[in-house]
Amino acid sequence: MWPVSSRVVSAVMAFPFPRLSRPCLPYRVIITWLAFLLIGSFQPTPLDAAAPLQTAEESSDATSVYLLTFAGPVTPVLESYLIQAINNAEATGAAAVILQLDTPGGSVEVTQSIIQHMLASPIPLVVYVSPSGARAGSAGTFITLAAHVAAMAPNTSIGAASPVGMSGEDVDATLAAKITNILSADIENLASRRGDAATEWAIAAVQDAAAATAKQALDLGVIDLIATDLDDLLTQLEGRSVELPGGAQPLHVAHAQIVIQEMTPIQRALNLLVDPNLATILLSLGVLGLVVEIRTPGFGVAGILGAVCLILAFYGLGQLDANITGLTFMVIALALFVAEAFTPTFGVLTAGGIIAFLLGGALLFDTPGIATPWPTLILLALMLGGLTILIGQQALKAQSRPVVTGSEALIGATGVTSAPLTAGETGSIFVQGEWWNARLTSGQVAANAPVRVLAREGLTLSVAPINNASVAVVPPSAPGEQPTQPDKES
Repeated sequence: MWPVSSRVVSAVMAFPFPRLSRPCLPYRVIITWLAFLLIGSFQPTPLDAAAPLQTAEESSDATSVYLLTFAGPVTPVLESYLIQAINNAEATGAAAVILQLDTPGGSVEVTQSIIQHMLASPIPLVVYVSPSGARAGSAGTFITLAAHVAAMAPNTSIGAASPVGMSGEDVDATLAAKITNILSADIENLASRRGDAATEWAIAAVQDAAAATAKQALDLGVIDLIATDLDDLLTQLEGRSVELPGGAQPLHVAHAQIVIQEMTPIQRALNLLVDPNLATILLSLGVLGLVVEIRTPGFGVAGILGAVCLILAFYGLGQLDANITGLTFMVIALALFVAEAFTPTFGVLTAGGIIAFLLGGALLFDTPGIATPWPTLILLALMLGGLTILIGQQALKAQSRPVVTGSEALIGATGVTSAPLTAGETGSIFVQGEWWNARLTSGQVAANAPVRVLAREGLTLSVAPINNASVAVVPPSAPGEQPTQPDKES
């Protein structure tokens, strides 16, 4: 992993990003941070297949079984992934489709649509809850029961299918009763062919959030078998009869070629976005990009990247059914960070933002089966707070710098006269490399005497004499005049 990270970071640091017209936090720092976090959040999905593997493009005419591997919440990505595999398997005459599943649950609507496609599938579908430590929670329980063959690896779990609100909260009692009754009827239909014990447990999974280990599920008849790996699964599936819409069909897959059905790049990207860690990272980077763009407007790269990150974060949070209260806390935290950048308070608003960010993160993923990414939340809160203070300090320094251009820079500047002047008279002075009309406000001065600019009125400067000062600058000739030498004073 480290060599890949090194190459990515080196490429980011070497890329010629555009310069901004005003000082701001370097884009390379932000984008390098993004690269590190994205690389760290990517976790390749392991395959425990012992049988020969092929990709869909490499499959032959021999008996084949399509293998899908999905880990994460149930979203439309899983639906399109499964439909694509069923169509490909039917087109190539595959013997079965195996879905290796690990999910905490997901949307009821998406789950119902997936089940409809599964029940209508002309190809035998096998749901295999794997690897060890995986689970088929909530919506995953329905998907497992809807399969023609349900299998689990040792040390896996299934169940806890009680309904919750769209934001993970408990729903109103009346609404909960309606939803529970509907889901109970749905899961009873799916489990009825597996016997009374399995049906009773399935109903309890919805009404009482019952859960079971792989062995308990097998004893109850909720699943058909326990397999240690894919090779063991194919061996146990051999000769088993499944009921398809067209009638019973035996499975002959003991020596089948496993064809890996990979996700499309878009499916992989969308599935990656529903990871709680990445959704939080994108939300933080989106706001940071907007803060940089608003505080130090320039080329627009920070604003564009920030807007893209926010859109992707909202997609991921929407698919995760993020808690509304938690999202509100996150918005408050980000508003405090923005306020710190605009009105530096030496960390007071930042401290409040960090606390609100952590509280929001704790509530944001308060959904059954979704673990709160505490390490990521703490790291992001501290880094976001630190970067906000840094941006505010840089902006404060820029505001406190003296003006060096424009008419404001003339006020307080020192110039020299081209000829003697008395109070109220107008003449010419040489200041900051230019000749200006000047009116003396008091006293009198000789030629080449130092004067200080007090104010500007149009093209005329109001000046006052500077006593006891020497001038080392020899002004060029004024129009129509001969060069003069400065007076020497000791």
